[in-house]
Order: sequence, then C-alpha cells, then structure tokens
Amino acid sequence: MLSDCHMHTEFSLDCEASPRAMIESAIAKGLDAVCITDHEDKDYVSEGNQWTFDVEQYFARMREMQKEYGERISVRIGVEIGLQPHLGEYYQSYVRQKPFDFVIGSVHLIKTRDPYYREFFEGRRDRDAYEETFAETYENIQKVNDFDVLGHLDYVTRYGKHQAEEYSYAGFADIIDQILKYLIEHGKGIELNTAGLKYGLPYAHPHTDVLKRYRKMGGEILTIGSDAHKPEHVAYDFQKVPEILRDCGFRYYTEFAGRRAKFKKLP
Repeated sequence: MLSDCHMHTEFSLDCEASPRAMIESAIAKGLDAVCITDHEDKDYVSEGNQWTFDVEQYFARMREMQKEYGERISVRIGVEIGLQPHLGEYYQSYVRQKPFDFVIGSVHLIKTRDPYYREFFEGRRDRDAYEETFAETYENIQKVNDFDVLGHLDYVTRYGKHQAEEYSYAGFADIIDQILKYLIEHGKGIELNTAGLKYGLPYAHPHTDVLKRYRKMGGEILTIGSDAHKPEHVAYDFQKVPEILRDCGFRYYTEFAGRRAKFKKLP
C-alpha cells in the first residue's frame, strides 16, 4: 500500500509524536501519501483533559508540513471524529469550518464509557459488551452524518477480556449487516485498520468475514490506515493488506482528497 490514511500526532491527547516524525517515517517506508487524522472527540473528558484540538493551529501546522514535504510526499489533512448520538449538529458545523481532505467517524464511547478501560467489561460477557457496542454504532451513524468512512468497526474486540473468543461476524450478523447496509446506502465506506494486528488480534479491523460481507453487499469505499500513534507504527503490517483485500473480493482501495473518494488498484 502506498498511503496511510489514519494516523495521529501530538494534536491528539494519546500521542506525543510530531507531525514531522510521522511524515518522515512514512517517507522512509516508501509511502506516496499520508492523511493525518487527529482526534476530535467532543464531550469525551479523560483525567480532566478534553479529547479535542485547536483546529486553527492544526491547519496552520499541517499547511507548513504540506509546503515542506510537497515534493517528497502528499500530506493530507484529516480528522477522526468521535461519534455520539447527540453530536450530529456539532460535527456538521465542525467539519465544514475547514477544508478537511478526509473525515473518519469512529465510536470510542458507548454510553459515555470507553472499552479501553477494563470497567467496561466488568460483570458481563464480552459478547454482551460487543452487542451493546454494535447497537450504539448503528445509532451513531444514523445521528451523525458528516463523515466519509466508519473507523475500526470492531474496535471493541481489542479490549475484550478474551478478545476474539466471543466474536465472529456470524454471531452478530444482524446488527453488523444493518450497519453495513446503512453505510452503503448513504455513500459512506469503512476502513481496513491494521491496528487490530498490532493489538494481537488474528485480523485487522474489521474481521475478514465482515470485509467479505461488505463487499458482497456492494460496498466499495474502503480506506487503509495503521491508526499509528508512534512513528514506528506508520504503515503497520501493510505488506499483508493486498492479500487480505483480494481474498475478500476487493480489487481497489480508496483514498480521499478534498472529501472526494479516489479509487486505486491494489498493488
């Protein structure tokens, strides 16, 4: 893969890497393009800190990077918005205030709780937590419209007590199909997020059976991202991606520039 469409920098609360460090890593790994997608998680407060950033400062820095690296790599400016049902109007206004190239919509909170923390799974089976997360995801994508692809669809399985043991597409087919159907009908895509492999799962997000189902249902928009928070994780395990996608029925992947999808043939 020649582009990484999901990565973070020091503008995200959970990352300390500079934009320059992430871009230099991408160049060293032979990428032609990156899209930096820092976290804008409105109404998510962690240890007294807001998961948001100064969008004016963000664009100023990224424009500097575009000028500095313009002859070596294409630097695109994106954002990863944290979906919650009450934030439809907020994000509609937010993403229109600046010319973002790409907007990922991701679910990090389920009824104000983040699966990253163990308390989310206490007192119940992983399966029940996964079911609640997919139901919340479906509600979110109906309430928040201003994104291009749904990020790491089965993110929650990274953090389950037993991770993939209580998860399969077949086990959640009804609700996953509703999610995929809604996305396809509304011109939105999903991403292949290789952080699943980094977290020890036997699949990138989403599970290959979900990818196959998405393709069978007519889904075509699919971006590739590492979800890197460190320079060494840029393009993580990208060498595995072409085979994964071909096995799932894809012949193309997608990049975004100016919020427009561009389809590129798999290498």
